[in-house]
Amino acid sequence: MISVAVLGAGSWGTALANHLVRKQLDVILWAYEPEVAEAINREHRNPVYAPGAILEPALRATSDAAGAVRGRDVILSVSPSQMVRRVLSPLGTLVDSAALVVGASKGIEIDTLKTMSQVVEDALPGRPFVVLSGPSFAEEVEQRQPTAVVAASRRPDAATRAQQLFSAPTFRVYTSDDVIGTELAGSLKNVIAIAAGMLDGLGLGNNPRAALITRGLAEITRLGVALGADPRTFAGLAGVGDLVLTTCGSLSRNRSLGVALGRGQTLAEFQAGHRAVIEGVDTARAAVRMAERAGVEMPIATKVAECLFEAKPVRQAIAELMERTLKPEQWT
Repeated sequence: MISVAVLGAGSWGTALANHLVRKQLDVILWAYEPEVAEAINREHRNPVYAPGAILEPALRATSDAAGAVRGRDVILSVSPSQMVRRVLSPLGTLVDSAALVVGASKGIEIDTLKTMSQVVEDALPGRPFVVLSGPSFAEEVEQRQPTAVVAASRRPDAATRAQQLFSAPTFRVYTSDDVIGTELAGSLKNVIAIAAGMLDGLGLGNNPRAALITRGLAEITRLGVALGADPRTFAGLAGVGDLVLTTCGSLSRNRSLGVALGRGQTLAEFQAGHRAVIEGVDTARAAVRMAERAGVEMPIATKVAECLFEAKPVRQAIAELMERTLKPEQWT
């Protein structure tokens, strides 16, 4: 039986762990908070991050990360992106050299501007790595609603292993060799989702949402291509698929933050009432810095960052976007 350690007991980590247990795999889920691990073991529930999910009795949880990863065939990293390095670095000597490492965190390390594959390579060098990404709300995966995602790796054998590991009748996995494109698409769409929520918070309609999604995809693609990604990735599940989900879906935490901003709340006020990490916040700041370094324009991401960190009024940000210099429509 394949053994898996899932690092991160948020809603997505819990859903993936439960999914793998249903496939009869030997799964242990690491939770940072001991009380979360205890609740999973005792009640088969995660009352903090996935309160509506009924977990499989065979799913075991622990707050001991070292014990969780020792001897495991697969390490699934699902911690918040800014915590991935801190979680993985102490485990470098404990993770088997042949263990498959799968990254399911969607973000960019703010201090280094590294993607999660680069962070994992720093922390667990030499292990085969796969990024798992695509349009996949945790709650709907838990409900076994049909879902399709991408497993991307520079090693075809690793991508195929992940594909076989996660695939199920309601969870379809495609392979890709474009790691950077898949990672950037999954991270940057959260910034556009915040912008989409701002539109909804203002009570705006379908025209602005369609324009935002289209132009948001254009600037995500522009940065991705500048950093070596395959432009076709952004037309697939990890790109437009995840972008549509997070900009339109009511379960998107990033969109919910945007709605609050559109209604006049500040970032601090929103965060005070929400325990879960909103990945698009740090990603907005990182996107602006990456775009500057790469010499590409990301006007939507720039305005989102200004609204988040400089208290720019949302209506003013929209007006500034609409009044930019007229130009041809270009994707790259």
